[in-house]
Amino acid sequence: MTTTGKGLVTSESSAALTAWLASLVHNHDSASLAELRRPRVLREPHFRALWYSPTEAQREVYSQVAFLFAVYHQGRSKPTFGYGNLGEAARRIGSETQRGPANPGAARLVDRIVSSRRIPWRHLQHAVARLRACDQQPPSWARLVDDLNRWHDRKARVPYEWGEAFHMPPARAVAESPAPSSAAAALQKETTT
Repeated sequence: MTTTGKGLVTSESSAALTAWLASLVHNHDSASLAELRRPRVLREPHFRALWYSPTEAQREVYSQVAFLFAVYHQGRSKPTFGYGNLGEAARRIGSETQRGPANPGAARLVDRIVSSRRIPWRHLQHAVARLRACDQQPPSWARLVDDLNRWHDRKARVPYEWGEAFHMPPARAVAESPAPSSAAAALQKETTT
């Protein structure tokens, strides 16, 4: 297990996949990245992505995240590891005036993603393409792998977490919460006595 910047733990296999994908961008291996963007024709880079999958059942996720990574990095010279979950990343979709939940297209896209019973690969591709077009950071690739591997785990509640991260404003720190007004404090004192 590897810890990310926010203290979230990602699996070693998802971190290893991300490191390998980042090395393709760093080393300007555009041929391998182009191959990963062609998911219908399996070649060496596809099988390399599958090597990182710890189980047979997780292979599709590793392969598809490699595809999404390659889509995002098309024409880029520096790797982007991303941050946050997909819901947090989708808050960055849009223009300066309409970003995240204020952007109707982004809101519809996230609603389609989080309401899907099966992993919504086509909508995820669209979200990554929108982030790329807006020149915004993608989600953490390692976390995306782990989240998608837990998609059907009802206790993990991945779609709910993504929807909440997109639609809810970021939590404020306790220090930022306003102090109760003197009237509110007096009212509270009267009700307790």
